[in-house]
Amino acid sequence: QVQLVESGGGLVQAGGSLRLSCAASGRAFRTYVMGWFRQAPGKEREFVAAISWSGSSTAYTDSVKGRFTISRDNAKNTVYLEMNSLKPEDTAVYSCAADRAPWRTTVVVSSADFGSWGQGTQVTVSS
Repeated sequence: QVQLVESGGGLVQAGGSLRLSCAASGRAFRTYVMGWFRQAPGKEREFVAAISWSGSSTAYTDSVKGRFTISRDNAKNTVYLEMNSLKPEDTAVYSCAADRAPWRTTVVVSSADFGSWGQGTQVTVSS
C-alpha cells in the first residue's frame, strides 16, 4: 500500500493559479499510474487528470484541458497538478490516488482503478 499526502491547496481568486503536490511513500511509486480527483460539496467525486508511470502519457477531464497540467518526478516520489486560469467551479477537495496495478500500459481514469488515496487538500476559488 502506498501512502499519499497532498499539499498546496488554498484560497485563490478566479483567474489565479495553484500548484498541488502529492508526496508518496511505500511501494514503488514509479511503477504506478497516478491520478488527481476532486469532490465539490454535494457532488460526486470526479476524475481530473492522470499520468502514466513513465510520465509519457496523460489524460484530463474536458473541463480542465488547457488549464491544468499533471506531471510527476519519480526521483522525488511526487506527482503535481499545476492549475491555471482557475474558476469558481474548480472549488473542491482535491485528492491524489495511485493505481491498483503496477506497470499498466494505459492511463486509467476510473476511481475504481485506483487503490490508494490521500486525504485531500481544499481548493477554493473566489469570484
